[in-house]
Amino acid sequence: MAIKELNNSLPMMLYKALDTIMPKFRIIFKEFGITETQARVLRILWQHQRIALNELSSLTLITPPSLVGVIDRMELNNLVKRNHSSADRRKTIINLTKKGKELESRVLPKVAKVYEEIESSLDNKELDNILTLLEKISLIDRKKGKEKNGC
Repeated sequence: MAIKELNNSLPMMLYKALDTIMPKFRIIFKEFGITETQARVLRILWQHQRIALNELSSLTLITPPSLVGVIDRMELNNLVKRNHSSADRRKTIINLTKKGKELESRVLPKVAKVYEEIESSLDNKELDNILTLLEKISLIDRKKGKEKNGC
């Protein structure tokens, strides 16, 4: 397969899509004094309330060393609290604080409006196709790893 012109390549098209969508979300995050990365952490915590650091890393796609710094800053802003598991002291558990929980009802409605705007420019089939194809792309390396390991 021939390499496409850079402007029409998959990585560039993904960047263009992100550059169109993410500024709308960043405006919301800035209004509430949180970063894009912190918003990802909060979205997971709003679903789980408390979660082990390693699992949080996996779900947010933020490496554990980077996530520690994010959690440090969120703790300073009283959005989360860090505890050790009573079953395994090596395991760090991240909990939402009251302030972190209260942000949910203020941030999510605004985020939902952006989602509605994005989704209104696509029909349901287009959106489903985009999400399906992006999921398929995100699994490419995982499938290769399983094949190499004989799975």
